[in-house]
Amino acid sequence: MRAVILAGGLGTRISEETGLKPKPMIEIGGKPILWHIMKSYSFHGVTEFIICCGYKGYVIKEYFANYFLHQSDVTIDMASNEMEVHQRNAEPWRVTMVDTGEATMTGGRLARVGDFLPPNEDFCFTYGDGVSDIDIQALMAFHRQHGKMATVTAVRPPGRYGALKRDGNRVHGFIEKPGGDGGWINGGYFVLSPRCIDLIKGDMTTWEAEPLQTLAAEGNLMCYEHPGFWQPMDTLRDKMHLESLWESGNAPWKQW
Repeated sequence: MRAVILAGGLGTRISEETGLKPKPMIEIGGKPILWHIMKSYSFHGVTEFIICCGYKGYVIKEYFANYFLHQSDVTIDMASNEMEVHQRNAEPWRVTMVDTGEATMTGGRLARVGDFLPPNEDFCFTYGDGVSDIDIQALMAFHRQHGKMATVTAVRPPGRYGALKRDGNRVHGFIEKPGGDGGWINGGYFVLSPRCIDLIKGDMTTWEAEPLQTLAAEGNLMCYEHPGFWQPMDTLRDKMHLESLWESGNAPWKQW
């Protein structure tokens, strides 16, 4: 099964980082968050990726084109114009990067990569700006079992601020970023039939609007609940939070 990853948005809410790179290339622990997402899929056996590029997509292309340079020690002989790569740290990945336009909406981006997807094979689909410890194998098995066209992963969003543990007016502890209000939201990590692409009318179609609403109205959208870790990277605050988790050595999404 392939995974399609949206990686073309402007990332305006984290403009401190996106002036020179697309949002999925913002680094956590010295690696792009896109790399972290792909490592999670790879851990669960998904090793073929289609990246929907847009804003500054050349940065993503250059990263993978020069992957050995980013991941390995190298010796460059400038006199002979030769390069020797030491300790090749390769991934078992096949990565297709498609320019889906800078102004294209999420549904339009998915439609633009349709020709790279086998016509009779379901595929994974997610956003390029968040990480999770979701069991992707279990998600795919759930999708196969129910037999509908689409599965969306439901998550509980993290709280934005820490909370107080109280006994009346006495504070006896703190909770770092508790869960939100208890409601479930769209956490990405879809599994889709290729027939879902037929619901996308063009570049300006937002995936989360008419296509998903149509699937739901027709009874073709099922929900996989993931009560574990899920964290988007919408703001610089989120980025710093993910960085601190990685530096702690106990990043919840690091399953590999």
